Amino acid sequence: MAKGKHASLSSTTKTAFMFPRLHPDVASAVSGHIIPIWVGKRAKKTCNNDYETSVMGRFTCDNSFCPKAAWISGHVAIVIRGYPNNGYNAVVYNQRCQACKQLGNLTLDEDSYIERVSYRLKKWAGISMELPAHERKDTPPHREDLCEGCKQHRCKKGSGNRGRC
Repeated sequence: MAKGKHASLSSTTKTAFMFPRLHPDVASAVSGHIIPIWVGKRAKKTCNNDYETSVMGRFTCDNSFCPKAAWISGHVAIVIRGYPNNGYNAVVYNQRCQACKQLGNLTLDEDSYIERVSYRLKKWAGISMELPAHERKDTPPHREDLCEGCKQHRCKKGSGNRGRC
């Protein structure tokens, strides 16, 4: 897995995360095509595009009584939202530990995030591209009961998927 950073600097574990600190890397990946603008979650704008996909990540369980210390996921749910004038944001959903059901601590695969977000922004801007080849990882099957994206109906693999802005 590529370089990763912990999702949250706070001591509380969340069900979803945003990564505005990766905006310069996304902007660099689309430079020469568009100039993207990060739209924070507090913005009072309505999105005009919405896409559910996945990134990769590593999770740890902080429950000292839990036998499962860590796991890797090749399918971490992410929703990318597009706004007018090349604005965007992205929400990455957490996962729960299979053994104790507590929320995990996500270490995001930043390369997969930057690739997925920049590809989607270019696609929305009408830039012709080849579909990127994604490396297949041998990871356990997706579990809807452990995926926070599935619980919010925002995961491509979930049965209750309902895309919306």
